[in-house]
Amino acid sequence: MAHRTLLCLLLVAVVLAKPADEEKKSRVHSEKLSDEEHFVNDEHNVDYDHEAFLGEDEARTFDQLTPEESKDRLSKIVDKIDLDHDGTVTETELKTWIEYTQKRYITEDVKRQWSANNPENKKTLYWPDYKAMVYGFMDNMDPSELDDDAEGMTYAEMMKRDQRRWEMADKDNDGGLSLEEFTDFLHPEEAEHMQSIVVTETMEDIDKDKDGKISLKEYIGDMYRGGDDEFEPAWVSNERDQFREFRDKDGDGYLDTEEVKGWIIPPDYNHSEAEAKHLIYEADTDGDKVLTKEEILNKYDVFVGSQATDFGEALVRHDEF
Repeated sequence: MAHRTLLCLLLVAVVLAKPADEEKKSRVHSEKLSDEEHFVNDEHNVDYDHEAFLGEDEARTFDQLTPEESKDRLSKIVDKIDLDHDGTVTETELKTWIEYTQKRYITEDVKRQWSANNPENKKTLYWPDYKAMVYGFMDNMDPSELDDDAEGMTYAEMMKRDQRRWEMADKDNDGGLSLEEFTDFLHPEEAEHMQSIVVTETMEDIDKDKDGKISLKEYIGDMYRGGDDEFEPAWVSNERDQFREFRDKDGDGYLDTEEVKGWIIPPDYNHSEAEAKHLIYEADTDGDKVLTKEEILNKYDVFVGSQATDFGEALVRHDEF
């Protein structure tokens, strides 16, 4: 999708050998609910709703179940969303559920990474130990391989970027990260005091000529690498309009740091609340602003698609919700 590169979250793997190219993509973004675009060429993209409602991992397993099985499991999950058990799902309950599914991914990712990089489960993980685990492979690499920048960054640059982010996440400046600080390191988009690093990394990756600002060409080039503009997809033209009409506030043809921040971290906008409102709009057939189980199941394709998903893990993990 258009913003998949820009919107991906940091997934730092334990690297025991030269990492795959895709592991070099370490830029993060704000807490958007899905890497999918909600609307493509003015057409509603239900894949966005599926990932927002279920979380990315569950959404990926849709093709494992029949539509009938999907409806059955959706019915069970609706019971979990209905916190007061009054037979209806309110906007607040739906918003709370969406927030839960999104935070669950982050919590599980952090636990996995913490365990992998801190096998002794010490209270503090120090940079030299993390560096050895993640970038130790560099000791055995040919210098020419270290300079490989096929994805726009060398491995040395990746390590330097991680160390800078590490130092920002280290609130008490002791050189190590607690589990909470490690969470901020892995997912800076979720921590207010880390927002500047999200903006900085975005600027660094898109600003190819390093002039401290992002041109329209760089903005489009980050998401589309096609050729002749005459044959470019319609969504690219839409993005050009977005840049000119909404992103470039001062109309100088470039995005500066503040404009980039306003783009990727829009103020006073709650993605979960907006998605809850959207889902109610899509399924609320009687217009009472709440959803019954019947209304949700009748529009199950909006929530979980016409394919299927394995809600088993979601239901088990939701016991703590």
